[in-house]
Amino acid sequence: MAATQTEADIHLEGVTKRFADMTAVDDLTLSIPRGSFFAMLGPSGCGKTTTLRMVGGFENPTQGRVFLGGTDVTDAPPYRRDVNTVFQSYALFPHLTVERNVAFGLERKKVSKAEIRKRAGDALELVQLGHLGKRKPAQLSGGQQQRVALARALVNRPRALLLDEPLGALDLRLRKQLQIELKRIQQDIGITFVHVTHDQEEAMSMADTIAVMNGGRIEQAGTATDLYERPQTAFVANFLGISNLVDASVRAVNNGHARVETHDGASLHVPSDRVGPHGSDAVRVGVRPEKITLLPEGETVPDGANVLRGKVVVAAFLGITIQYVIHTAGGEELNVFTQNTDGAEPESLAVGRDVQLAWRPEHTFVVARG
Repeated sequence: MAATQTEADIHLEGVTKRFADMTAVDDLTLSIPRGSFFAMLGPSGCGKTTTLRMVGGFENPTQGRVFLGGTDVTDAPPYRRDVNTVFQSYALFPHLTVERNVAFGLERKKVSKAEIRKRAGDALELVQLGHLGKRKPAQLSGGQQQRVALARALVNRPRALLLDEPLGALDLRLRKQLQIELKRIQQDIGITFVHVTHDQEEAMSMADTIAVMNGGRIEQAGTATDLYERPQTAFVANFLGISNLVDASVRAVNNGHARVETHDGASLHVPSDRVGPHGSDAVRVGVRPEKITLLPEGETVPDGANVLRGKVVVAAFLGITIQYVIHTAGGEELNVFTQNTDGAEPESLAVGRDVQLAWRPEHTFVVARG
């Protein structure tokens, strides 16, 4: 992350959190610039929610410091931190109207009634619920209740909004709709959003920067494009989308190009900046399924393309795409997605046929083996 400690809205310095003999977060240093939409993505138990709770003040780090806007808040309780959190459970007061739920925090701060009415109304308009202020939470759908929880968090005008799996309880259609809404709201108000999720598509559709976490550490952080097109570890390659990975060794690096040899002797080319620090050590060479062109054995391959050979073992018609599973000469099972342009699976690529997998060298990436 480019922001320095003084420029960052949120900065964690060498933060570790242990629960008994389990390390949930392991020596994490992280800077989140003001006004960014930052996602922490990873499987259950990777440390993302614990990290968010330390930013919010709900957990104290075992080691390290937490800064908000350059101020050390490591020992400050949640109510003294200029952040608000939205959880998966909406935690609305059932006996209060939507308007009163949103205004609750302002009432406790003794803000004037006129100011409360205006700010609560503005917050509800922001989440497109201005017309439902007089209803009770039980009269709202799950998606509407989550919007009320969001308005309640935003009405206090916090420095940052922390979102802990906020869409996890919603059905797929609502979740996708609210992903777009959350991104719009963040752009409209311009405050920092920190979003924890295990859903790769959710993170990729909303966040400016994604940090992929594993075992209490950040494996890689960057834009969705960086992480998807240029993963630096096998974990990142497999957590964001589907990756085809083949064991290989780097044989030569020169003039911006590298030559990689797979374990069964196939020679592949890759831009040298994708090789990274792996050198000639044992590596895994990768390509995404949609980047591969599938050709019948014997058909001419485009000049300069990387090629592997194999046999079709699965051809699944998925409507928009056809998914193929290819058993390669080296023993791997690789996935290929092809666009459904003809309305049917080509006979030349049917199950049992020998095929060639061809792709451009610039779509190849290299990660460490292990």
